[in-house]
Parts: sequence; C-alpha cells; structure tokens
Amino acid sequence: MTFRLSITPNIRKSPYFEATLAEGVRAFSVYNHMYIPGHYGDPEGEYRRLIEGVAQWDVAAQRQVELSGPDAGALAQYLTTRDLTRCAVGQGRYVALCDHDGTLINDPVLLKLAEARYWLSIADSDIALWAAAIARERGLDVRVFEPDVSPMAIQGPKALDLARDLFGAWVEDLKYFWFKETELEGIPLVLARSGWSKQGGFELYLQDGARGSELWQIVKNAGRAYDIGPGAPNDLERLESGLVSYGADGRAQSNPVDPFEIGLGHLVELESGQDFIGRDALVEIKRAGVRRRRVGLFIEGPPVTGNQHPLDILRGDEAVGTLSEMAYSHRLQRNIALGIVSNEVHDGADDLRVIVGTAPRALAITTLPFIAP
Repeated sequence: MTFRLSITPNIRKSPYFEATLAEGVRAFSVYNHMYIPGHYGDPEGEYRRLIEGVAQWDVAAQRQVELSGPDAGALAQYLTTRDLTRCAVGQGRYVALCDHDGTLINDPVLLKLAEARYWLSIADSDIALWAAAIARERGLDVRVFEPDVSPMAIQGPKALDLARDLFGAWVEDLKYFWFKETELEGIPLVLARSGWSKQGGFELYLQDGARGSELWQIVKNAGRAYDIGPGAPNDLERLESGLVSYGADGRAQSNPVDPFEIGLGHLVELESGQDFIGRDALVEIKRAGVRRRRVGLFIEGPPVTGNQHPLDILRGDEAVGTLSEMAYSHRLQRNIALGIVSNEVHDGADDLRVIVGTAPRALAITTLPFIAP
C-alpha cells in the first residue's frame, strides 16, 4: 500500500527544500516540526555512497536552540547531565537532557560559541519551550530562542577531502565535535566535525536561510570530484554503528528510558559537583541498580524490511524488552536490531523471540557496535 505525505504550510520547510526537490527526493518525514528527506529513490545506492564515498544531507530539521546572555552558561549546565566547566569555546559536547524524574528527553550536541552563547543542536522534541520555561522559572538572565541556523551534513570517508577543497587544509586539524565560525563564498556558517554516522564527516551550520539553495549547489559542485550525491540520515548505518536515535530508541511520551538504560550513562556525571535537572532521580536510579540495558540483536530468518513501531522482545508469553528498530545488513548478511532488555535476561539467552508480521523469529543478543567504525 502506498501512502503520501501532504506538503502543507503548517509544517516548516528547510532552506534546502527546493534543492532536495530538484535532486529528486522521494520521501519525507517530519522532525522538529519540519520536513526532512527520507530517501531519494535509491536507498541501497545512498547507503553505499555513505559507506564508500560522500553523501550530502539536508538536516536542517536538526534545529538549534540558542542560549545567550549573562546566565547562558548556568542554564546550559542546569539543563545537561555533563560537567561543562571544561568545555572550551569552539568545542562541542554530546550531552543528555533529562526531566526531573531522570527520563531522557533529548540527546543534543552542545556547541559553545562564546562564554555567554551556546547552541543545543537537538533531536526531535520541543527543547526550546522546555529551556525557556526553566530559565524563566529560575529567574535567569538569558535569552532562549531558535536562531536562523540550518545544518547541512557531508558524511562518508571522502567527506574530509571535500571539506578540504571547500575550506582549506585547516579542516584536518578540527577534532571531533569541535567547530569553527567561517564562510563559504560569502555565506556565513559554522563548520563542525560531526554528524549522525560513524563514517566521518562535517556539518555546515548555515546562518542565512535565504542562501540554502546557493550553499547546496556550491557543495554539490565541489563534490562532483568525489561522486557526491544526495542522501539522508541512514537508519541502517546507524544500526550497524550502534548510534542512539532519540525517538526511535526511546521517547519520553511513548517509550521512556533513562540515560543508563539507553547506553548514555557515561554522559551522567554525578560526581562533578554540578546540579542539573533530574540529578536526584538519577542518583537514586543508580543506587537502586539499573534494571534494563541496551543491546544489539540478531534476528533469524529471511531479510526483514523494517518496523513501523517498537516490538516486544518475548520470552515465552512474557515481554522482557523492547526492540526499537531492525533492518537487514548487506555487509553482515544478517538481520540486525537494537533493543532494551531486562537485566534478568543474560547475554547467552536462547529462548528470546519477536513477532515479525505474524511469524515468531528467534533472537540472539550481541555486543555493540555491529560494525566498528
């Protein structure tokens, strides 16, 4: 059955929207109240390009929440579970945001642009509203807003070559998650060594939404030497690499998880001396013992085609976990999945199953990542 996604005025469009139409985009999803490309009609080719070459992604839906003003640093610290005292200007940090019960509500990359100016490069949820409410309730002198910033990603093993051609040899010295404010043919942007893949790459944070199509074409023209092509954040590669996908792997409203369960416990710095939202709850969760853990899964049987909603991981008739996303990996020639299981299930369990369609499939737990970067 074929479904259509209506393009309407109530969902925002990316500055690269027209460029993606010209590239032949075939599917959109909605992320942070914006359209985001899903694929361009050749998922296998787009996957190979990411693994072997360089792909160009419209990820403008990865919105920025700016914190600016005298208390910007204090708000950034209170929102996140990491100790930010050692975060330098020009450095990004992968951080966890929790509610007061210790439930994960986002896992953004925090970028420190100045001592009193930060961006949270967010996954899919209304963090601008959350941050603004927290700031007002605490009486902080900080402005919270969404700036005119729209990321584009270049990802893949040839992304460094392309970035060097575009910006110069200095890009080689950027450490992962570090960034620099720069420009490209007069277009203001921030260049970060980051992206939602383990294949290497950069994100170009466009700071003038009126020039999205222009920037897209500049990058595309320079990338022809490396057989660049359009793509989108790739679910198969993220499964193989074990990347967390907030929303797919857990969401506060439908499948709540805490950072320890989803494999982000290393982002919770309880001994830092810093106060942050959810700290007391996370102290208690750790004291009582985390009850579930994130695992990789092999699914027996013929190739799967993916799942539209989480699936129960079953032992007999009892649900002992949740399978969040699955796919067939051509590199491994196996069905793979990510899930969260009860700690009562040991890694060698041979009695787990999942219902795919109407048929039960055997499951085996494995370590992550499936394929090392």
